[in-house]
Amino acid sequence: MTPNPHTPLVSIILATYNGERFLSEQVESLLRQTYQRIEIIAVDDASTDSTPALLDRYAARYPHFRAVKNPTNLGHAKNFEQGFLLAQGDYIAPCDQDDIWLPDKIAVLLAHIGDHAIAYGDSEFIDSAGQRLGSKMSDTKNLTDFDNPLMYIEVGISALGHAMLMTRQLVQAAAPFPAIFSHDNWLGFVASFNGSVKFVDQVLVQYRRHDANLTNALHKKDRKKLAGTKADPHQRMAHAQQRLKTLYEKCPDHLPEKAVIYQLYQSHQSFSLRNNWLRMRLFFRHRHQILLHKKYAHPELKQRLHCIKAFFKMI
Repeated sequence: MTPNPHTPLVSIILATYNGERFLSEQVESLLRQTYQRIEIIAVDDASTDSTPALLDRYAARYPHFRAVKNPTNLGHAKNFEQGFLLAQGDYIAPCDQDDIWLPDKIAVLLAHIGDHAIAYGDSEFIDSAGQRLGSKMSDTKNLTDFDNPLMYIEVGISALGHAMLMTRQLVQAAAPFPAIFSHDNWLGFVASFNGSVKFVDQVLVQYRRHDANLTNALHKKDRKKLAGTKADPHQRMAHAQQRLKTLYEKCPDHLPEKAVIYQLYQSHQSFSLRNNWLRMRLFFRHRHQILLHKKYAHPELKQRLHCIKAFFKMI
């Protein structure tokens, strides 16, 4: 079927690194998308396995498939940013190397994105053999709409990149991507004041859980890196300061949330009684935004306990 030239072009950015094990299964799911007007840009981050050769074979076979290899390793977020900047589409969809997209993923998100900067769907978990594990991302995270910068204060996020479709304008507004953030966290933060993030309550991706899962490992690494180590509270403080300072500088001046982010930044300057008290008060006052991504069996109780913990530790 020939794509309709009057429909929007969607750029799928496939970021790879030593992903030979599951890569073909993911690429085949991209090629099966019911929405036809797509380009696939695979950006390989200096893999040492057969990933580049595999991508080259797809590029030789499919005119809308392009393979790019970085001469040196840029890291996960910067590799995605590199791909985003190569995209020609009106919309851009980040893609991990080891998942499986359902055939209607692009079509469904495109139908729902409207004036939003990001639309994202739910994901079901599968194992390394592709067997369904009987649970979904929405079972572990609160998947919802995000339209407030305070919803991206904490490191843990719900709108993950593998499930997203976003506008080209958002990528332009978000670049360059700060190294301290994962690409999807940063995109979601910028989207919260550039058209918002829309949740589509439909499973659109099979999200693979396995020991070598790059995205899982990177998100865990990011959380540890940004929070520092329990043994070094000063390192945690420095990371929190850098994170909040970056959010503050990016947040538009006219938004009242900018002042809240600045106060949070100030509260992370030391472990003084005054700063600890300020941090806890800010968490209590804005808990429904800051903690929206968390899924609790007893939300109000758990949110209040989380706010009390803010007295004793950095975000």
